[in-house]
Amino acid sequence: MNWSDQIFLGNSIEQWLWTIGIIVLMLLLKNKISNAIAALIFIPIQRQWKSMIKSDFTGLIVQPLGIFIFILVAFPVMENLIFPKALNASLNNITLQDVMIRVSRILIIFSFSWVLIRFIDFVAMLLDHNAKSNKDKRDDQMIVFLRDFIKVILYIATFLLLLKIGFHVNVGAVLTGLSIVGAALALAAKESIENLIASFIIFFDKPFFTGDQVKVNNASGTQGTIENIGLRSTRIRTPDQTLITVPNKQMVDSVVDNLSMRNARKAEWMINLDLQNSSEKIQSFMDSLSTWLSANKSVTGFTIWLSDIHKNQLCIQLECLTAPVPMEEFQQIKQEINWEIKNGLDDHELKMVVSPPLL
Repeated sequence: MNWSDQIFLGNSIEQWLWTIGIIVLMLLLKNKISNAIAALIFIPIQRQWKSMIKSDFTGLIVQPLGIFIFILVAFPVMENLIFPKALNASLNNITLQDVMIRVSRILIIFSFSWVLIRFIDFVAMLLDHNAKSNKDKRDDQMIVFLRDFIKVILYIATFLLLLKIGFHVNVGAVLTGLSIVGAALALAAKESIENLIASFIIFFDKPFFTGDQVKVNNASGTQGTIENIGLRSTRIRTPDQTLITVPNKQMVDSVVDNLSMRNARKAEWMINLDLQNSSEKIQSFMDSLSTWLSANKSVTGFTIWLSDIHKNQLCIQLECLTAPVPMEEFQQIKQEINWEIKNGLDDHELKMVVSPPLL
């Protein structure tokens, strides 16, 4: 008898050598094989999206694809071995060999789902790359929403497959049982379901988008920039650079002031002058300020008028409109107007009413 035909733990030495050799070979080659497959998949992708970088795709897909290929090859090879009877203990009619077979199938399903999730992330990256080339923010919001929603569906499908194939559970019976206790689950997860429905309302109604500056008239008066709109909540970056998570139901129920969608910014001034000032000087001040504002390209519109006359003062009200510029630029424009008002008061020797000191 040849030495390779000798039996060890129920299998010939030749079978053990072949099995171990294939497993070791797959461990050594799994990264190269996955890189080659990823390169082939990337060829049509690069034809469609020439600006995409290959490393972005391989960085996402190579590792889970390599693990999936290894498991897909290694475990079926191991299943061909005859399991030693001495090691095949059983508990409740479930043998150790059955456990190993179920574990292998669970790992195959899990690794394949991992590959699909990474591929979904890459597709979302491609769509996001295209969406950034246009100014329509609705595409950005739709990509994030669909990516998260498809992932949730995939997680549920993976869980049901694990129950069916890995644990031999009757999925139909499980779904029937869930329908029976559905009312109880709905009550227990009432807020989560409400937030999920609210996310659909936000997606279809489009009151705001990622990147918009909003003010939420809730109990805390949240204000900031939308960073993420998820299935359960919306994340807002405040001016203090803190990240606030607001439930989607609250975003739908509250009055949301989308500051990014306004078509102008408005600034107001109330100039209180002493009643003893000359009427001619006041009129001249208003005329010169009007001339300066008309020549200022940053001001898109303005109104200046004598709004009130009181016992010891008269009030000049000024309203200016600018384009919807960023806050820093808007503050700079206000500063220029403030200096022009101050210089105009000095040039016309106008006295303002001194407010009483605060106690």
